[in-house]
Amino acid sequence: MGVTVRAEAGPPLWGLDERAVRFIEVHETRAHAIGGRSMRDLRDGVLLYAPGDPDPFFNRVAALDWPEDGDAFDHRLAEIITLFGALDRRPHVWVSPAFRRPADIEARLAGHGFVDTEGGYVMVLVRPAGAPPELPADTVLERLDGGPDVMPDESVLADISRVLAGSFEVEGDLLESVEADTAGAFASPDFHVCLIRSGGQAVAVGKRYTFDGATYLSSIGTIPGQRGRGFGSLVTDALIRDGLAAGSGIVYLGVHTHNDRAVAVYRRLGMEILGGPAGDYLLL
Repeated sequence: MGVTVRAEAGPPLWGLDERAVRFIEVHETRAHAIGGRSMRDLRDGVLLYAPGDPDPFFNRVAALDWPEDGDAFDHRLAEIITLFGALDRRPHVWVSPAFRRPADIEARLAGHGFVDTEGGYVMVLVRPAGAPPELPADTVLERLDGGPDVMPDESVLADISRVLAGSFEVEGDLLESVEADTAGAFASPDFHVCLIRSGGQAVAVGKRYTFDGATYLSSIGTIPGQRGRGFGSLVTDALIRDGLAAGSGIVYLGVHTHNDRAVAVYRRLGMEILGGPAGDYLLL
């Protein structure tokens, strides 16, 4: 049924308290760990680590609860930097959209040489969708579910990978990485994909991670040349409905702050921005 809406002072929190926001941060980290990565509980945060991939997106700390005291904060940050060094990764801190601790963590990180590389929004479902939309003629929506010993046909996996690569401008050797990442995720029963074909061509895709009563939506995209036809909205709507049907009380996703078109689409489907922008702080 989505999240209960109530009035809040400051940025809207849509009925979510601090515990729920931190649950979302940990839930998303666990979702990203599916497919060959790992999550480590640091007691005052969680670490996402990708052994075979140095991309900062898959190597970061989140759900932080660090000390307010200046010296204690500096000491903890130094420990985190050392940890990233031991893992041969660049220190990367994801800052919560709400209930930040310490409250001025962004300024403190900047003071230590961290730069916000691409802020984003967390959006949560606050209004259930209306009647499901009708698919245009010659359009098919395919649902693929992961699980032990589950693997789509090679042609279907290639179609998913090509749509993801085209949607997010992935080229060269990285295309193989996208396909391997998707194939690895299909081993989990928590992983699901919606794929749209139009005229027999794979044109749009989206991923869903559903477990522990929540659903995280990810990698929603449409290939160039097919944008503006509503395919992204159709696939997002299907992912939301499937997450709710699976019993999720929270459905959420992340979107770049500059992606006004996507934010507008998600709002039409009943989602709203949670708190303020979340920071992606990388030590340069």
